[in-house]
Amino acid sequence: MKKVAFCSALVPLFFLALLLPSQQEVYITLREGVPAISIALPDFIALSSSPEALKAAEEIYSVVSADLSYSRIFSIVPKKYHEYIRPLDPENIHFKDWESIQASILLVGEISLAEDNHVVFEGKLYDVKASRFIFGKRFQAARDAYRLAGHRMADEIVKVLSGERPIFTSKIVFVSDRDGNDELYMMDYDGHNQTRLTFNKIRDYMPCWSPDGKIAYTSYTGIDVAGLYLLDIEAGKKIPVITRGTSFSADFSPDGKKLAFCSTMDGNAEIYVASAEGKNIKRLTFNEAIDTAPSWSPTGREIAFVSDRSGTPQIYIMDAEGSNVRRVSFGGTYHDSPAWAPTGDRIVYVSRVENIFDLYVLNLRSNQITKLTESNARNESPSWSPDGRHIVFSSNLSGTIQLYTIDYDGANLRRLTSQGNNKLPHWSK
Repeated sequence: MKKVAFCSALVPLFFLALLLPSQQEVYITLREGVPAISIALPDFIALSSSPEALKAAEEIYSVVSADLSYSRIFSIVPKKYHEYIRPLDPENIHFKDWESIQASILLVGEISLAEDNHVVFEGKLYDVKASRFIFGKRFQAARDAYRLAGHRMADEIVKVLSGERPIFTSKIVFVSDRDGNDELYMMDYDGHNQTRLTFNKIRDYMPCWSPDGKIAYTSYTGIDVAGLYLLDIEAGKKIPVITRGTSFSADFSPDGKKLAFCSTMDGNAEIYVASAEGKNIKRLTFNEAIDTAPSWSPTGREIAFVSDRSGTPQIYIMDAEGSNVRRVSFGGTYHDSPAWAPTGDRIVYVSRVENIFDLYVLNLRSNQITKLTESNARNESPSWSPDGRHIVFSSNLSGTIQLYTIDYDGANLRRLTSQGNNKLPHWSK
């Protein structure tokens, strides 16, 4: 694999990170059930009449608008209401106009041309009710990085206004057979820029992100022989991690120092933990049942996993050292693929009821269970977004196996892939 294969797909954004002098930190506390923040997004202004500047203004605006709408934090004021107020003048903003159409926040975007076929995108955020400037950011981007510039701006808005972890520059790694073999692919959180990462004649399986952007995954070197490997995307290197037995279902600890995984290295499928490099292997489970699918808690103190020690696959939680094992799923005959939410209070998992596989969320504080999907499809392999508001998963809802996202409460189902069969997604941390 050549390094250029990754570099050509991940075009760097020339980020100036210019914070305007009067920047102020504004945090708005967000809770479930609290109305979204009303934000006005007038069309971004192209300061040049060149086709490239006009195109950049349109594309970056589309990305920022879609990101903020998806966030569940913001409610965008419909553009039809802009007709009832004076046209935007960035040098003389009439805040009362924007307040009259129920906007709490105003985003003003301007596009200018730079050298070497780059554009400069500057975004400024205002508190409408207080009639004051909040913050500004400026990005310089090549043609193929316009989307990235928009995502970065949306990330900054979320961080400044909510203090939450943004997701718009996050990535999803997954397995696809679109080119004839199960290989690893990567895409933006919204399904754009789908890029092949591995080029093998063997199957690559069950990828997971490390906190520093590497990918652990299972690679089959024979029909029944599979080891854990680490893919360094920037270097284009495949590094062996665990090659004893058949090892799979890897998950990095929140600090990236440890790797939990399932392996048959001692004969039975058990859960182990090792350093991120595959050293200091420690076995955590000891029984004749099958224990698999470990998922770290956000604190790194506990691990959720699946075991059929009670007769059917159920969800269990144990301390990170393997002690204090307790069952947390009851009812039903099949539960699988637990994924611990980054908020720490929920676990999403798959449950089979009458041969139908759907996603459920267990609230660990209230023990309340919420069913997320409702279809005759096979919905599997859930993974949380970094902010804990969204879940990516695989489903044969359309006939072939594709990737979808859904919100934590079952709203806003969105399809991300279409080529071949796509499965086993993992959202970057």
